[in-house]
Amino acid sequence: MHTGKGQVLELILQDGRRYARLACPSNLIPSAGQYLLASEGPDVSLPFSLFYTDSAPQGFIAECPLTATWTPGSVLYLRGPLGRGFSLPLSARKVGLVAFDHSPARLQGLVQPALNQGAAVVLVSGSTPDNLRDEVEVQPLAALDDILAWGDYFAIDVDRENLNRLRELLGTRSPYTAGLGAQILLRTPVPCGGMGECGACAVTLRSDWKLACKDGPVFDWREL
Repeated sequence: MHTGKGQVLELILQDGRRYARLACPSNLIPSAGQYLLASEGPDVSLPFSLFYTDSAPQGFIAECPLTATWTPGSVLYLRGPLGRGFSLPLSARKVGLVAFDHSPARLQGLVQPALNQGAAVVLVSGSTPDNLRDEVEVQPLAALDDILAWGDYFAIDVDRENLNRLRELLGTRSPYTAGLGAQILLRTPVPCGGMGECGACAVTLRSDWKLACKDGPVFDWREL
């Protein structure tokens, strides 16, 4: 984990959402699924969590928190990268990205790495990002059964509150019933970044519980 300063270079309106292009030291750039904590001062008690969505010169592009008052030029105090991100297997050749209940922005960081290793990529989502690569096929959530039968690796983004709905939807069709790989990014507040162990992001696993801020926010499907 590192600390340092970054700067908002540009605010972007895309897919009906706000994004920020940030400049920061390379050791602060998170991988897909990881996050940074960002604030406008070193002593702010409730910083914002920033997730990587795409690469950019000098830094990266992140979803801009709705309540942030940032403008181009705003200086940010950063801490991270934090948490466990996605691990795209080098052997994956059929990659399914599933945005279960939100924008697929936090999954987009996997698109280029998957294409770079020769994988076909399908995005399962209720919306299509404006800047999505032409090589990526888009399917609705109703097509999830077909995609599970097709893919060999899945990255799924879901609210913690909707995890049981996802379990019910998959049922016995869990990717692991076919020996496939799947990882789940749980959307949940991570205000302390693993420092306070406040329990706000606690996740119940099969036989235990963990904190999404440091043990996640990406979990192996078998853990859940």
